[in-house]
Amino acid sequence: MIAIRAARPEDAAAIAAIYAPHVLAGVVSFETQAPDADMMRARMEGADGLYPWIVATLSDENGHEEGVIGYAYAARFREREAYRWVVETTIYVADVSQRSGVGRLLYEALVDTLTAQGFTQAMGVIALPNDGSIKLHEAVGFRRAGVFREVGHKHGRWIDVGYWQRELAEPAPHPAEPKRFTDVGVVRDPVAGKHR
Repeated sequence: MIAIRAARPEDAAAIAAIYAPHVLAGVVSFETQAPDADMMRARMEGADGLYPWIVATLSDENGHEEGVIGYAYAARFREREAYRWVVETTIYVADVSQRSGVGRLLYEALVDTLTAQGFTQAMGVIALPNDGSIKLHEAVGFRRAGVFREVGHKHGRWIDVGYWQRELAEPAPHPAEPKRFTDVGVVRDPVAGKHR
C-alpha cells in the first residue's frame, strides 16, 4: 500500500539515496555532487515550515511502513519578494517504483497542498529530453511555458531546460500571503486531484 505524508528529518537518508543516482549518472539534476543525508536534512529544514516536502511510502498489509519510495517538494521560484506566490516543484521516485503511479500520487498531493497554501503558480523545470517527466507534469495540469537552449553542461554535453507551468489559483489583485506548510499539512483533494 502506498501512503503520502509530510517528510520527516529521519527520511533524509532515504531521500538522498533516491536522488543520488540522478546526480551521479544522469542529467535530470544539474548538481554534480550527490548530497548526503545531513545535507538533505539541511535542505528540508531550509524550507522553514513554509514550503512542503512530502514523501510516498510503501506499507505492508498491516500498515507498517516499509520505506520511502519517492519524494516531492516545492521551493521559492526566485529570491525577489514579488515572486513569493510562485514555487518551483521537484519530484523524484526510486528506480524500483518508476511507472507505478507513485509519481502522479506525489505530484497531485503536492499540487493540492500548494493550492491550499495559497500559492498561485507552480513551475516545473525539466532537463530535456525527458518524455517521462513531461508526461507526468502534463498529467497533473502543467503546460509548456518555454525552453532555454544549452544552458547546462554535464557528462560532456550541453542540455536544454524546459519550463512547465501550472496555475494553482487565479491571481488576485491583492493576494493573501501563502500559508505555512506546517499549518496546512499534506492535502489530498479528490476533486482537485482530477486534473483537466
